[in-house]
Parts: sequence; C-alpha cells; structure tokens
Amino acid sequence: MKKTGAQIILESLRKEKVEVVFGILGGSVLPIFDALYDFPIRFILTRHEQGAAHMADGYARATGKVGVCMATSGPGATNLVTGIATAYMDSIPVIAFTGQVFTTMIGNDAFQEADVTGITRPITKHNYLVKKVENLPKVIKEAFHIASTGRPGPVLIDVPKDVQMAETAYRYPSSVEMRSYKPTYEGHIGQIKKAAEAMAKAQKPIIYAGGGVIASGAASELTKLARKANIPVTTTLLGLGGFPETDKLSLEMLGMHGTQFANHAIMESDLIIAIGARFDDRVTGKIDEFAPHARIIHIDIDPSSISKNVEVDIPIVGDARIVLRELIKHVSAKKYAPWQEKVKSWKEKFPLSYKKGGKLRPQFVVEQIYEVTKGKAIIATEVGQNQMWAAQFYKYTKPRTFLSSGGLGTMGYGFPAAIGAQVAYPDRVVFDIAGDGSFQMNIQELATAVTNKIPVKVAILNNQYLGMVRQWQELFYKKRYSHTSLAGGPDFVRVAEAYGAAGILVEKKDEVKPALEKALSIDGPVVIDFRVAEEENVYPMVPAGAAVNQMISGMA
Repeated sequence: MKKTGAQIILESLRKEKVEVVFGILGGSVLPIFDALYDFPIRFILTRHEQGAAHMADGYARATGKVGVCMATSGPGATNLVTGIATAYMDSIPVIAFTGQVFTTMIGNDAFQEADVTGITRPITKHNYLVKKVENLPKVIKEAFHIASTGRPGPVLIDVPKDVQMAETAYRYPSSVEMRSYKPTYEGHIGQIKKAAEAMAKAQKPIIYAGGGVIASGAASELTKLARKANIPVTTTLLGLGGFPETDKLSLEMLGMHGTQFANHAIMESDLIIAIGARFDDRVTGKIDEFAPHARIIHIDIDPSSISKNVEVDIPIVGDARIVLRELIKHVSAKKYAPWQEKVKSWKEKFPLSYKKGGKLRPQFVVEQIYEVTKGKAIIATEVGQNQMWAAQFYKYTKPRTFLSSGGLGTMGYGFPAAIGAQVAYPDRVVFDIAGDGSFQMNIQELATAVTNKIPVKVAILNNQYLGMVRQWQELFYKKRYSHTSLAGGPDFVRVAEAYGAAGILVEKKDEVKPALEKALSIDGPVVIDFRVAEEENVYPMVPAGAAVNQMISGMA
C-alpha cells in the first residue's frame, strides 16, 4: 500500500515509539499536520520554535529517549537553531523535522526558503535534505540511530513540501547498516587493566565524572566503582546526579563555580579518572596549570574528545557503562587514608555557604525547594546565577534530575525544558529555577503549559539584574553596570495570571516555604516571583585565566 511522505514520517515516528512531538506548523509542513489530524501521536503546539527545540531536549534529558520537534521552512527552521545548538553542545539526542519549499524552488530564494541543512551542519551530529519520497524511511531510521547511539546528538531532517505530498510504497527498515558510522562500545581490555593498575598505585586519586555518565546510564556503575575503590567523586555541571551528592565520597561539582574542596582535590590529585567528561574550560581554568601532578585516565565513547584539551596517559575509548563494568572487576579496595583525611579537612574548612542575614537570599530559596521536594524533583535551570545556585544548593542523588544548558549556556532554556520533562513525567514534581532575565526569553511558553495542563513550577530568583554579567561587572569592571539592570521589569504574578497560570509573590524569608507548599498543591503551572537580594554573587568563583584552586570565596 502506498503512503504519502507525510504519512511515512508519522508512521516512522510511531515505529520508533515516539509518544510526543513539540513544534509549530506552517505552510511548508501542512501535509504532515493534515495527516497528523488522524494520527495517534501527541503534538504539543508551542508558542515559539525555540521553545519546541528546548522541550524536545528537556524530554530527552529527563527520559534518555530521543526528543522530537518540528517546524516549517525558513524562519520556523531558523528559530530552531539555538535549541539544536544547545542539544549539540551537550550531546542530547534530538530529531528536528523541518519543512522546505518545493524541490524545484530550492535555490531560487523562494518565499520562506532557507538553507537549513547548510545552516545547521556545524551544530548537528548529522543532517539530511530529502529530495525523494522513497528515501524517507531509510533516512528516518538512520537519524534515530545516529542521534541515540555513540555520543548522542541532534539530527535534522529537512523535507520539501512536494516530498511530503508524493506517494511511494512504504516499508520501514528493521535495522541500520552504516559503514562510516560504527561507535566503539567495548573498551580495550589492556587499557582497562592499565587503569586498574594505576588506581592501585595512586595515593591521591579522584574520579571526575561528566555528562557521559548520564548519557550512557552508568550512574550505578560509577557508584559501585567509587565505593569499591574508596575514591572521592566530583562531577561537572552536566554530570550532576551521576553520583549521589549525599554520599560521603561526593565532592559535588568542580570548576569555575564548583566547591572549593573539589577544586583543591583535583589540583592536588596524582590520578584523575575522567569518565564521560571533556575537560572544558569551565572545569580546567588555566589549562597549563591544571592538575600538575596527576596522571590521567580518560574514558569516553568519542575518541575525538580524548586528549583534545588535556593530554591523557591512559585513554579508553568505549561506552562508560560497559567500560566501568569491566573496570570494577579489576580494581580492589584501598583505604587511601591520608588522602581521605585531607579531603575531609577541605570539606570541613570550605563548605558551601552564604551570608544569612538581611534580604531574602537566592541560595536559601534553592535550599527550601530541596527541603519541600525532599530532593526528588526534576530541576531545570535557566542560565546564569540561578543556574549555579541550583547546581550548588540542591543536592542531586539520581541521574536525569538536573536539566541545564552547559556547553552553549542558553538563556531561555530552562522553562521549555521543564515543560518537556513534565510532559514525560506528568506525576513528578518539575521545577524551573529561573532568573528574571532568562525567564523572559521564552515566557510565552506559559501559554503552552496552561493550554496543555502541564503543571510545571517556576521559581524566579528575581534580583532585577542580568545577574551573572552584573557580577562580572562588579568584580572586574569597577561596578560599571552597563545595561545589566532589569529594574522596572514585569509584574510576573500578573503576567502568569494573564496567561491563566497561578502567580505568587514572595519577599520575605518566612514566606518561602508556605509559597512552595502552595505551589505544589496547585494542579497546574505556577510562577513564584522571589524578590531576592539584588547584588548577591555566586561564590566560590574562579576568575577567568586563573587556576581552579585560585578561588574567590566571597566570605570576608
């Protein structure tokens, strides 16, 4: 039986067990949406295509499944670009379908034409322009395979309108064979044994775990390895939840705004076991002074990430979960007593802290969210100070509970990502910890949450500034606050209510917990406007160009 290209797209999504698609329709995807009218796939109509991309991303991060978004040609497709780039930088499996003008019109500057495959080539793992309807099933099967295997990432499929309308016999491939794409999953046993030997000889080892631990589903194996070998663990921003921060071996997050004890430990270590992390600049600080005494084991599924920024001694290419399962067999327990005592002393000397008096502090708000949700919520963040406070003061114990734009640092990410996560888990508590600047980047998605009855909660740490940029202006530009003030911004309670959501204003410390409890009692989206101290800073902080143990503590 023949099917149109539009029907093939939807039937292929069904075969890939896609449950929800996020996006906005337009002229170049009308055939798909006409077919969707009679098709049993949930579609979430967003209010901006960037919101759709972030929702697909948040859905993917929360579930481990491939997130799917869709937009029309031209501006619809280009509006997806920031969300696609966000997913690419953080290795998130997303499939983006875009409409395109008729194949006969490509290259003629037709109405709403854009070279979206050319535009997105640097920010996708792979992309396709499908010019023949008979190629669609194979392309879609390959796209899902590429997005979800190896080092995950976004794939874009650009489909001209006439291809959507054309008919062909439909058969969906049962498997994928791509000679040029064969990720390595099994680590080299010789290298794994070398790693175990190095761990046995080390006196000051540390495990440095990144987002690859989450992506591979290796959190359980990481925990087993750390506890068996008795080695402290620090994680990157995207590795939060990969190792329980309530464990005595946890050093929490390292890097520019990481804990002082994690940064001291990694700088004094003699062996770093890096797992699914890429030694980015936010972690290493001044790279030629990073961990000067340490040998480095690096486990990563992407061979191009190994020795890219920091030269490593024992590279192991493979899937983190598979490699760790093998490594656990070869390591033995060791006390590392002097090292453990030193790490413990750093944790006692340099705890995360903030000034408790005076105005409502944003750190206190995050702590209260942790207490009220009993540490079981899915937390999405925007980008900036709110992101760092959410990383520091909420304790993550499970993978896929912290959703944040790490590599690209995309303001406006958190709220739509939280919506995507809430769609995936309608019965779980999902919070977007936001800044008043970032939240306004995609505030229109309040309409999406309200009309689809998505009960996501938004906690705005409202300091009336573009806070992280203001902090840099304070510390490094003599408090010359050039265009960072957001004073006179909107009344977020009234904005929320205008969209049909609930709004709550909080100005005092004793109002925080009751407001959070009220928000959780409301079966619908809620925006809580926390009026926090305007010039509160994120500490610790490693200044640009400094080594990661040269931190500003912020405490006099």
